[in-house]
Formats: sequence, structure tokens, C-alpha cells
Amino acid sequence: MKKIKVPLLVRVIIAISLGVLTGHFATAPVVRVFITFNALFSQFLQFLIPIIIAGLVTPAIAEIGKHAGKLLVITTLIAYGDTVFAGCLSYFTGVAIFPHLLDTASVVQIAQTQASEPYFKVEIPPLMGVMTALVLAFTVGLGIASLRKERLKMLCDEFKDIVSKTIESAIIPLLPIYIFGIFLDMTFTGQVAHVLTTFVSIIGVIFGLHILLLILQFTIAGLISRKNPFRLLWNMMSAYFTALGTSSSAATIPVTLKQTMKNGVSHGIAGFVIPLCATIHLSGSTLKIVACALALMIMQGMPYSMPLFIGFILMLGIVMVAAPGVPGGAIMAALGVLGSILGFGEQEQALMIALYIAMDSFGTACNVTGDGAIAVIMDSIFKQNISNEHQP
Repeated sequence: MKKIKVPLLVRVIIAISLGVLTGHFATAPVVRVFITFNALFSQFLQFLIPIIIAGLVTPAIAEIGKHAGKLLVITTLIAYGDTVFAGCLSYFTGVAIFPHLLDTASVVQIAQTQASEPYFKVEIPPLMGVMTALVLAFTVGLGIASLRKERLKMLCDEFKDIVSKTIESAIIPLLPIYIFGIFLDMTFTGQVAHVLTTFVSIIGVIFGLHILLLILQFTIAGLISRKNPFRLLWNMMSAYFTALGTSSSAATIPVTLKQTMKNGVSHGIAGFVIPLCATIHLSGSTLKIVACALALMIMQGMPYSMPLFIGFILMLGIVMVAAPGVPGGAIMAALGVLGSILGFGEQEQALMIALYIAMDSFGTACNVTGDGAIAVIMDSIFKQNISNEHQP
């Protein structure tokens, strides 16, 4: 018989529901069992984060660095710039809206909500820090690209396969149990109602920001290409809804390519820009992570500032390179900078994972639709360059 695969989002929703229901009648010893599991899982996750960053980013940098040329450089700069812009848009909108939307009068100190200590703890120190892993990934990746070390690249690709398999086979299957434990504990201590209400508010704001971001992206693309931006955006809707169903930028590439060429982009430009942006352009995901992180910091009374978040956004755009190819890879890679820059602990990271997964397909849909806007811009730029070169 064919094995039925339950989507991760469904498993997370079930875990949250069961955690809320069970928390109303669970006893302290039962809660401590799941707190113990969460403590062990959290240690394992913290150990893996630098390995995930090094394992995913190194081969991605090596692959990008292999392709020299103006088209690559301009596309990468536009994709990164748009990702950073999306993060800044999310931050400034959140600063304006969240303090009024969230109930800051009843601040939720989630980090202090555990009913009791775990039965035991096991320390698993990471092999290196997050920034060390990132610098190592760039150093090795650029070195492989410039020196053309194919054997080392094959080794890094195989290591990436191990990291991807670990995420898919160990982390993702255990995430629902981890999230169940978090919500079980919060329900047991009487704080879950506020958290769930906040979840709904944050999701509504982020969905509105995704729509605004797409309109801005295609307005700019329309101005540069002198085409109707809303017609350009409408033509990309097939890619948007396909991404909603697949939750994968890579799986949506054929549809994104087809709709991008429908917008008048040449086959050569579309064939280069769309697969590349599926790897490096994460405006929707960045927007989502920044909004969720800011909301959780406001909820808990954690200090935040514009310089802090600008640094976080700049790093976020880098560490998530190549993460879209791995299920759950984006939020797994982001956990490193969430902890090292924003100071997120175990509970905050668990809530970030739950929030991210709840909106995973919408972030992916925003990413791939925005890829179409970048392709239109690149096509216009290179058509103008070719036209200028042929002028006497």
C-alpha cells in the first residue's frame, strides 16, 4: 500500500491543537517529560545550526562564484537588495503597527513559563559559532570557485546531502513533538490564549505585507520595462498558486519560467534568472521572519532597535542562500542569527518555527512571484545595453 504523507503544516497544526487540549488536564510530571524532550531536542538543534549554515551555504557560494559575468552580478545584487528591502519594509511596518496591535500591557514572558525543570539535561556544545560557520562557508566556497577545486566541491556537495538528510529525517519529523511540548507547557501555565490570538494578528499583517511587496516589485518592474505592472503581476499568478501548493521554489521553476516568458522576457534571460533567484531571492521569507521576530520581541518586552534589525536583516539575506532547496531549511538556517543577533532562546525559536511553518507556502509564493519581477527588470536592462551597443 502507498504510504500517505501528511504535510508538515498539517502535522504542526495537529501538534498545536493537541498541545492546547492536553494542557488543560495534564499533570506536572507529564509536562516535565515533554520539557525534558524539548531540552534535549533544543541542544541537538543548537549543535546543528552552525553545521547547517556551513553545509548549505558553502556549495551555494561555490556554485554562484563559478559563473562570472555581468548578468550574474547584477541579478545577485538586485535579488539581495530586494530581500533586504523586504526585511526593512517588514521592520518599519511592524514598528508602526505591532505596538498597537499586540497586547503589550500583558507582556508574555515565554522564556519563564516552564512549570518545572526537565528531569535531566544533556549539554551538546556546537563545534563553532554561527558567524564562524558563515565566514568559513564564504571562505571555502569562494576558494573552491576561484581555484576550481572540483574534488573539494564534490565533498562539500556530499556534506550538503548529509545536512539535508539530517533536516529531512531527524529535525522535521521531530518538530511537531517539539512544538506540542511548547504549547502543552504554555497551556498548562495559562498563557496559550494570548499567544494564539497574537499568532492570528501577526499572520494577517504578514499576508498584507506580502501583497504590498508584490505590488511594489511589479510597479518598479513595470516602470523600467514600460509595461503595465498589474498585467505583469496577473500573468505570474499561476506561479503564485503553484507555489502555494508545492511550498517549494525549486518545484515551481517550470511554471515560473513559463509565466515569466509570457511577460515578454527572453528565453535566455528567463532561463538564467529564474533558477538562480529560486536559490538566492527570499524576499517573502525574509519579510515573514523579520515580522515574526519583531512581534515576539514586543510581546516579551525584549529591547529592539533599528541598527539591531538592520544588521539582522543583512545577515539573514546571506544565511538563507540555498536554504529553499531543503524542506524547512530557511527557518533552520535563520535560527542561527535569531539566536546570535536577536538573543532568541529555546522557546522563542520554537514559536518562530511554528509561525514560519504556518505561513510557509505564502512566503514561497511571494518569493517565486517576485522572481518574475526581477527577470523583467534584467531583460529590460540587457535589452537597453544591447540597443546602446548597436547604436552608431
